[in-house]
Parts: sequence; structure tokens; C-alpha cells
Amino acid sequence: MTRVSPRAWFFIALTATLAFRFWLSVAMPFTADEAYFVLWGRRPDIGFYDHPPMIGWWLAPLVALSDADWVARLPATLAPAAVALAVRAVLRNGFRCDGDTADLAAIALLLMPINLWTALVTTDAPLLVFSAASLLVFVRAVQRDSAPLYLAAGALLGLAFLSKYFAVLLGLAYLAWAAQARRWQAAGLVVAGALPSALVNLYWNYTGCWSNVMFNAINRHEDAGWSWATPMLYAASLAYLAAPLLWWLWRDRGRLRGSLTAPAARALLAAWLLPLIVFALLSPVKRIGLHWLQSFMPALVMTAALAIRRENLVRGVRFFAAFALLHVAVAAVLAAMPLTAWKSTRLYSSIVFHARTPVILAALGPELGHYALAADSYSAAAVLAYHSRRDVPVFGGGSSHARHDDILTDWRAYAGKDLLILRRTPAPLQDYGRFFRSLEVDTVRIAGATFYAVRGQGFDFEAYRALVLTPVRERFYRIPAMLPVGRCYFFERYFPR
Repeated sequence: MTRVSPRAWFFIALTATLAFRFWLSVAMPFTADEAYFVLWGRRPDIGFYDHPPMIGWWLAPLVALSDADWVARLPATLAPAAVALAVRAVLRNGFRCDGDTADLAAIALLLMPINLWTALVTTDAPLLVFSAASLLVFVRAVQRDSAPLYLAAGALLGLAFLSKYFAVLLGLAYLAWAAQARRWQAAGLVVAGALPSALVNLYWNYTGCWSNVMFNAINRHEDAGWSWATPMLYAASLAYLAAPLLWWLWRDRGRLRGSLTAPAARALLAAWLLPLIVFALLSPVKRIGLHWLQSFMPALVMTAALAIRRENLVRGVRFFAAFALLHVAVAAVLAAMPLTAWKSTRLYSSIVFHARTPVILAALGPELGHYALAADSYSAAAVLAYHSRRDVPVFGGGSSHARHDDILTDWRAYAGKDLLILRRTPAPLQDYGRFFRSLEVDTVRIAGATFYAVRGQGFDFEAYRALVLTPVRERFYRIPAMLPVGRCYFFERYFPR
């Protein structure tokens, strides 16, 4: 029987994982976070409330082209394949790895769980692409000691920064490498390349209430506190993503030390080890998201390709393949389950809401000519706005997450108008009666799930400013005095003095 070569297995894995993610992109209902990001794509800007702007820029041409869910999901669907191809090429041509080793490493990257099933619209797709591109250019710059390549690596790092702030950790890894190698000119060129992107983000924050800084550095950490469980969850996340590679790197640590004689190999090691150490230090006080780790996995895989014995790399790939088949089986079972299979769970109303949003909107259709549609949460508002292609403001204080509605909605324009606020839970009438001349509540039943339509006539903006917007200002817009404010949409609208 003819032996299948690693090269053939690579193309099989590439095709199979692409097909699986494309199926997921077609089969899965659109989530609230995805809808939220698509709304950014419909109104592109140089910045958005809680993240830098890259995902909005990527989505703008796609959502202009088509309303199909899978079109918006194309970047996430294609990103792991593109990165795997690039890693394979650099291992073969830049590190002179033999073809089989490069193919095995690329297969491992394709089959890592988060790369296997990531088909949702997230800020992590552009972060993965630009971080990987920056890393690959940086290691080539190290090998050639090339000023233009250091500058290019910095420019790509800047684009990664405009995707998500975790790119800063990759930049710190570059600085750590430059410090141990005493290559300060290289560090300066990287910083110079990234500077234009940093200045764009700085300008956005200066003229936009410092919203990115307030969210990422202050507001989102309300739940932070010491916990014995979060470090264990972080360790479990690492094991889930990369257990076989981490295990064999430890077992083959003598070979790992030997590989580090090459400067580029040390750069690769810093690019994943330093971020993982930072997350480990944060884990006792902050839950580390699984997706936070994705953009550092290409560097880990490349280190493994340079240091792990061939037979151990094969064992790691076999583990990933078996684990991937388990994920595919679970996804197939979930897809085959009817909606009613979830009826006895607490998730049912949320599942129906996301899976049947057009039906819910159709049920409300006769009223939407008279009432302005609103929702009680950012997730519900994003999903309703995505499917209805109309503005759906968030009524109430909301949470620290996804507050881009503060930028989109000017509540002064709703003064005296009638609102229909859709909720997934019973409406506390005392919370709404203060803001309307008259109020009534009705229920909407879809697929056995009950939703609540709060109809308010004559919206009282002044009461809303006093009872909702003032607490929002105190909770989410307490900008530290050390940050100079150029403009702030929230203050200008509601608290101009």
C-alpha cells in the first residue's frame, strides 16, 4: 500500500478544514457579537467603542457586497488556511526545514481546535493574519539583518494593533529579543513602522471620549479579583489548544535549547512564550479568554517544528487529527438536533431569538411603522439591527461591553416619540413607567419561546437623562484627569457644561 506523504496530508487537511469552517459559516445562526461587528462594517470609521477599527474595515466591502452571513464570515473562514500556508512557506524557505517537517507543522496549525472551528466574525481574524504576517517578516528581518524588513514588520504589527490591543504583547516580544541581542536599531525600526497605526488610534481616542482606553483598561475589569479557579481555567485553555506541542517541547527540551543558538529561533520563542507568561501572571485576577491565545499559536508551532523530534511531531499531529474528528462529530450532532431539543434548557429563548429573529421582526412588523424599535441589551439590539437594517438603540444603562450604541444613538432625537422595547425577560414596569406618558406590555410567542414587547408612548428625554444617562456617565465615562479630552460625544450631547 502506497504511503501518503506529509505533503499530501497537508493538502487534505487544508481542504477538509476549509470545508468544515465554510459549512459552519453557512449553518450557524448569526451571533450577537457578529451582528455588532457587521454594524461597524455598515458604518466604517477610524475607531469604534470597544476595539480598534480593523474588523469594521475588513467587513465594509463584504457587507456592501452581500447580506449573506457566510460572506461576512469569509475572513474568519479563510484566515487559518492563509496563515498555515505562510508558516509552511517560511519554514521551508527561511529556516531550511525539510518539506515533511514544514508540512507537519502546518497540519498541526490547521488542526488546532481554535483554528479548526473559528468561523465567526471576530476581531481575532485580522489579529491572527496581521500578527502572523508581522512575525514571519520579523524573523526574516532577523535572519537577514534587513532594515526594510524590520520596518515592514513594524507596519504589520501596527495593523495588528488596529485589530486588537493584544498585538502589544507581540511588540514586547520583539523588544525582549532586541534587548538580549543588543539590536536596538531593529527595535527602533519596528516602533517606527508601527507608529502611524498607533497615532490613528490615539487620535480616535482623543476625539472619542478615550472609549477604547476606558473599556479595555478600566470598565471591562469590574469583575476582576483574586480567584484560584481562573489560573486553572487558563491552564486548561492551553492544554485544550496545544497540549501535545507543549508536552513534546518539554520532553525534547534539550533539542529546544540547541535550536536557540539561531537568533530567529529565539525571536520565535519570545513571540509565544512572553505573551503566555503575561497571561499566566494575569490569570489569578482575570479570566483569560481562549481566543486571546490564538494569534500566538503560529510562533509556538514554528518553535515546535524547529525543536521537536520528527516522530514526536507526528504524534502531536495525530492527536490533533483525532481531536479534530471529535469536534466535527459534535458539530454534526448539534446541527442535526431540532430547535425544540433545547426547549427544556434556560438557553431556549436566547437560541430562538438568534435563530428566528426575522420571524420575530415579522410578528412586530405592523407596529414598526408607528414605534421606534429598541432593545434592553446590546446583544439583542445588535441582532435586531442586523436583521432589520434599521437603527435599534439600547434602552437602559446596559453593561460595560459593546457600548458603541452610545456613539450611534442620540436620545435627544427620541424626545416625545413612541418606542417599542423588545425584551427576552419579563418587563419590570416600574423601570419603564418613569420614562413614558403611558405604557403597555404585550407578549410575542415564537416557536414556544416568549418575548415581551414594551410599548411606551411619549418618551421623556429629561427623565431619561437624569435617571439613566447620568449614572452611565458616572459609571463608564469617568475619564482620568491625566487624559486630555479633545472631544467626547457623550458629554457634548447630554452634559455640555
